[in-house]
Amino acid sequence: MQEQQRDEKTQPQAGPGSGILYAPWERAFERVLTPFEEFIRSQTSGGLLLMACTVIALLLANSGLAPLYLALLQLPVGIGIGSWRLEMSLHHWINEGLMAFFFFVVGLELKREMLVGELAELRQAALPVAAALGGMAVPALIFLGFNAGGDAVQGWGIPMATDIAFAAGALVLLAARVPRGLVVFLVALAIVDDLGAVLVIALFYTSDLAIPWLAGAAAVVVGLMVLNLAGVRRILPYFLLAVALWFSLLQSGVHATLAGVIGAFTVPARPKYDPALFSTQLRRMTERFDASRAPGDGIMVNEEMRATVQALESGVVAVQTPLQRLEHIWHLPVAFGVVPVFALFNAGIPLESGALGAAFRHPVALGVTVGLVLGKFIGVTAASWLVLRLGLAQLPAQTRLVQLAAVGLLAGIGFTMSIFIAELAYAGQPQYLLLAKTGIIAASLIAGIAGMAWLWLLGSVRRGGQR
Repeated sequence: MQEQQRDEKTQPQAGPGSGILYAPWERAFERVLTPFEEFIRSQTSGGLLLMACTVIALLLANSGLAPLYLALLQLPVGIGIGSWRLEMSLHHWINEGLMAFFFFVVGLELKREMLVGELAELRQAALPVAAALGGMAVPALIFLGFNAGGDAVQGWGIPMATDIAFAAGALVLLAARVPRGLVVFLVALAIVDDLGAVLVIALFYTSDLAIPWLAGAAAVVVGLMVLNLAGVRRILPYFLLAVALWFSLLQSGVHATLAGVIGAFTVPARPKYDPALFSTQLRRMTERFDASRAPGDGIMVNEEMRATVQALESGVVAVQTPLQRLEHIWHLPVAFGVVPVFALFNAGIPLESGALGAAFRHPVALGVTVGLVLGKFIGVTAASWLVLRLGLAQLPAQTRLVQLAAVGLLAGIGFTMSIFIAELAYAGQPQYLLLAKTGIIAASLIAGIAGMAWLWLLGSVRRGGQR
């Protein structure tokens, strides 16, 4: 808080003689945020909106508007050119089309973390990778234990996932009581978890394959790689090929949202300008701007000033990698648009007291709930303890194993990815889908409250001087 106040004091204040010509509610310069801080801010705020949309979906599904809500889900929506037409229900457009943008951002995050983040060095990555693997394996085994031999067994992937927006948001709400290293650990764990979920979707939740369309998708991927190797940094060619990849995968039987991850991995991670060159050009452009400025002139009437500013804008773009720019551009639309809309159209389940009691006696709901709450906790904690014991990893700064265990509870907030996998696992089996969603929502609520309470108590103990 004190740091934020200092930052605000150093900001230029609007007023006479300040040089700021913007409307009262505009800010010309925001506080400088690192990529990690920007990521956490968008995930935290997005998590709150996600929670609100979940509540709205539940209210709609349990009110007199339920028939209208269900009809809206099945509303046919199509696009066409001439005689060609692609038509799906609104629900499918959201899950297979809109969610491709979510997976695109997931892919960008994965690539960045592997190149320069927590997953770039083996020893640094060992702890979150091991924790994520344990947190995926144990929940899946628990679900299989409840459902082995039954016709609902294909839902084993549902409790494997962690919702990064909810889980990171919960940790940030306790920012004063948890070390920053713990937040970094959870984010890295959740990103590896997302990669695991993507692989599970690609390998195990794929319908019958149409080989010609799959070959077409492979050709598009080759085209994306050629753009990367050729040094193409404009976004439009990648976007057009990514759309072609999405459509090819949609027709091939592989889930179309994987086009987002694949496309993200082909986005260049190299800038056009070296930072030293950009610094030199920046000083030159600033001097040119100052030399062309005349008293009373605005930028609208001064051609030289306007040309200089445009050159500066081009340089600012060129010194950034396309990967960084796209991640910055798409974080907010996905966090505040795509994921809340997904929740609004997927979290609406009927909640009748009698039906709820019966639901939690069913192996599907039990497998999901126990898998997410206990499975994540056991898997994350045991795997973390093992790699630390073997000396393959080290604890993040100022953290303890008991805090990692509490994060293991928070990792049981499955929600977005768990619901997404449930939609794939139980397509055409609405009874099992309803049971799975009930388990996901219950488990996310239990894991979130229990994990936050535990971390809050640990923070209290630490503040009291006990270790």
